[in-house]
Amino acid sequence: MGNFLFAARSCLGFLTTIPVGISMEGLAALGKRLYLFPVIGAVIGLLIGGIGYLFGSVLPPEAASVMIVASLYYLTGINHLDGLSDFGDGFVAHGSREKKIGAMRDVSLGIGGVVFCVIAVLGLFAAMSGILGRDAVGVGYQFLAVMIAAEVSAKQAMLTISAFGRSIHPGLGSIMIDETGFREFAIGLVFSAAVCVLVFAVVGGGMYVGPGAGAGLPLLGIAMLGSAIALSLVVLRIANRNFGGISGDVIGATNEIARLGALLVAVVWVM
Repeated sequence: MGNFLFAARSCLGFLTTIPVGISMEGLAALGKRLYLFPVIGAVIGLLIGGIGYLFGSVLPPEAASVMIVASLYYLTGINHLDGLSDFGDGFVAHGSREKKIGAMRDVSLGIGGVVFCVIAVLGLFAAMSGILGRDAVGVGYQFLAVMIAAEVSAKQAMLTISAFGRSIHPGLGSIMIDETGFREFAIGLVFSAAVCVLVFAVVGGGMYVGPGAGAGLPLLGIAMLGSAIALSLVVLRIANRNFGGISGDVIGATNEIARLGALLVAVVWVM
């Protein structure tokens, strides 16, 4: 039990900027329990959803969305966004796999990384504005449900690509990739699916999704989770083709891409 709690605390420290303390021993313990990613994702979603409730209650959707996006990166840090920028640089680089990997590992920011990050941040802003603006019962519980499901889905996507990908070079990412398999993926998937269904059944019951809304809401959670997992497999295929495998940067990029994909599904659902 002590090792489990140690790993959970390390996971919180790894995925957020909350100063809970983190060490190499903690990361090693986390590497063997990567199924904790969706658990911490639920915590992040709860916190960001609560922040969204506060800002959305006093600000118009567009202004609230700016504050929520800023709060998201303040809480989670920019490590995953940095991974997305590196992934973008490697993806657009010309030449062999070695040159693409070199571009991904280069500390300088290239135009590919800039474009990927701009699209991701603008996408978050647009998705959040769309959800807040279409909330039929007023901002609050519905946005909270969406953010919990989106963060859980994004972390399950990270778990998915770690479980089915192969490492291309040693590092922190390779430790987690090598320690993660189908067992961790399955445990995380059961937890993620349960949260994504229950959070809309319990919290999101006021969101308008057309006729039969109450019965259809749990399907939104499954759709968000399914889209995130599908996107993680798309990223995996792209990474295999361009780099011959995955790295910590690719895992971080997957988090950003999957979160945005899940939120866009929610926007389409509530139109």
